[in-house]
Amino acid sequence: MEISSLYQLFLNSAGVTTDSRNCQPNTLFFALKGESFNGNTFAEKALASGCSYAVIDEEAYLPVDDNRYVLVSDVLKTLQQLANYHRKQLGTKIIGITGTNGKTTTKELIAAVLSRKFKVLYTQGNLNNHIGVPLTLLQLKQEHDIAVVEMGASHPGDIKELVDIAEPDYGIITNVGKAHLEGFGSFEGVMATKGELYDYLRNKQNSLLFVNSDNPYLMEMSKGFNVIYYGKEGTPYVKGCVTGNSPFLALEWEATDNQKHRVETQLIGDYNFTNALAAATIGTFFGVEATEIDKALAAYTPQNNRSQLKKTAYNTLIIDAYNANPTSMMASLENFLKMQAEHKMVILGDMRELGADSVEEHTKIINYLNGANFETVLLVGDVFSSLPHTYQSFKHVDELLLRLQSDPLKGKTILIKGSNSIRLNKTLDLL
Repeated sequence: MEISSLYQLFLNSAGVTTDSRNCQPNTLFFALKGESFNGNTFAEKALASGCSYAVIDEEAYLPVDDNRYVLVSDVLKTLQQLANYHRKQLGTKIIGITGTNGKTTTKELIAAVLSRKFKVLYTQGNLNNHIGVPLTLLQLKQEHDIAVVEMGASHPGDIKELVDIAEPDYGIITNVGKAHLEGFGSFEGVMATKGELYDYLRNKQNSLLFVNSDNPYLMEMSKGFNVIYYGKEGTPYVKGCVTGNSPFLALEWEATDNQKHRVETQLIGDYNFTNALAAATIGTFFGVEATEIDKALAAYTPQNNRSQLKKTAYNTLIIDAYNANPTSMMASLENFLKMQAEHKMVILGDMRELGADSVEEHTKIINYLNGANFETVLLVGDVFSSLPHTYQSFKHVDELLLRLQSDPLKGKTILIKGSNSIRLNKTLDLL
């Protein structure tokens, strides 16, 4: 079936789904495949559950007399092509966002600011890959003024694939750092992959970048572009500074009108300053009133174990356990060291997907801890446990849970940071 014909089915539907357990009436089911499942086997169930059509790519699952099945050569590619076709039909202005750290928080801050003036669609959660991006785009409606689309990557070419689907008009790279080195091969590989967003926009008419002028890597990568700068120094379009960080980030920002605005956020960590400043910059560029920008930044509350502050009956927790890489881990530790609090301790989990650099990068974290003099340090994971140090370590989080049950912590301010797969979130009920 041609994409134009499938698009007509889409327009007459209630949307798309890739989960046969979540089939709302009159939706299109796309039978995606994974390492351990074949969506084609669930097509019949999806139709029985209310889906109007099932898009499959194996003829063996095509009944002879049921026109509710749409046979294509590749379901995933068809989903991506449909999303791109839909994006082109609507012509909605799209901001593409990527980066090593902070892209989800920045995306949500940008959406919060822009929503003060516009109808905004933005990536939900971390649906930022080759499946999540098309699913986001297929939620676009005529009523949306602008979309903020997050793009993640773990291998070279990932961002190129996503920008070819989304075709953004504006781009922002939050930063470039050491993450997924196992997939990228090197820091230079990270830069090249994140830079695929810039590469796409370089050839697009009337494109625009939002760039942190304090980041030398991004400044070099963005040469020759139409750029709106933000940062602490010089004369960028929007400039600002950190005014407080105990425990919540407070900042001051000003645009070219030289009017200063002070904001008390609900974000933990001065590393979130550039994320908030990026949102203020984009809001200013799109004409959101400064007072509305302030309200949006102040009202935003982080979720899903990202820079969250939680006070329990026994301790104060700083939860940043959704993901971790050498750049974000060091930023969290440096911020925590500066924070004014008593009885500071850290619970750190291994940083995953670092390949041959894993031992070296974990050793750097241990060396930093040696000079930080936190009251208590608990380390979790195979890599931390294998390295020489004087801290108590646990190969698995379940071992840590037994320790916390037998010797409960009280009266502490605790930074919890590690890759999501280490499952440090399991400790929260014991803290």
